Amino acid sequence: MSQMEQMRADVLTAALPYIQKYSGKVVVVKYGGNAMINPRLKQAVMNDIVLLAQVGVKVVLVHGGGPEISATLKAMGIESQFVDGLRRTDLDTMRVVQMVLAGKTNKDLVGLIGVCGGRAMGLCGIDGKMILCDKRPDYEKLGYVGDIVSVDPRPILDALERGYIPVIATVGIDQHGAAYNINADTAASEIAATLSAENLITLTDIRGLMKNIDDVTSLIPKVTLDEVEGLISEGIISGGMIPKAHSCVDAIKKGVRKAVMIDGRVPHSILIEMLSDEGIGTMFTV
Repeated sequence: MSQMEQMRADVLTAALPYIQKYSGKVVVVKYGGNAMINPRLKQAVMNDIVLLAQVGVKVVLVHGGGPEISATLKAMGIESQFVDGLRRTDLDTMRVVQMVLAGKTNKDLVGLIGVCGGRAMGLCGIDGKMILCDKRPDYEKLGYVGDIVSVDPRPILDALERGYIPVIATVGIDQHGAAYNINADTAASEIAATLSAENLITLTDIRGLMKNIDDVTSLIPKVTLDEVEGLISEGIISGGMIPKAHSCVDAIKKGVRKAVMIDGRVPHSILIEMLSDEGIGTMFTV
């Protein structure tokens, strides 16, 4: 046996206990950021998801599409505005969000999974009223950004039972049929809780929670739920990281066994997280 063959055998042997741990379990991956716009990283993420599905993990991919939405809005002469890390969504912006997320972005991911050898089904929160939502109390400030009222898991479970990887665009619907922009981190958390997921993996554009964004050694590998608000007050968690942190906290509170933030810029970061004791990034614990 060559050294390369021995190395491959060692890798598979080391991965086996983790594959057995997750086989038949639901893992929700929230996908966005740089890993979504860099072709090499996108390919690596889809390969990881297909591999996990083929060894028996029930992977649910929940995606945003902020960069593509912003680029489309700019091309249409519509200014992007953010409030506390959330996109302000007037009616014109909402139409673009629905078009980009549920259309181009969602189907691009479904197609790429197919190229990687997997079987995916594109869904959005409007399908079967999967994500029922309502306007937020701060509607005047944020516009068509919805608060999730409930998640109906049946479309997701139907796809999983038929061997598909559900790929979910985070557009919701209210009782009157109006579409709403749903923060993808929040949606991933609610979906993970509804499915009693084993793990919620949030891909970010940094290594995880960092005490100092410029110091790679300042990663916080574990954070308890009680520590999160203090880190927000200190400014360690700020901007778009706030809804990500809150989504991980909410998921754990609602019964998801594990919630982690990992660096989506690292190729195969999902596999590194799932198939090792050390993991990667920041894990949220009780």
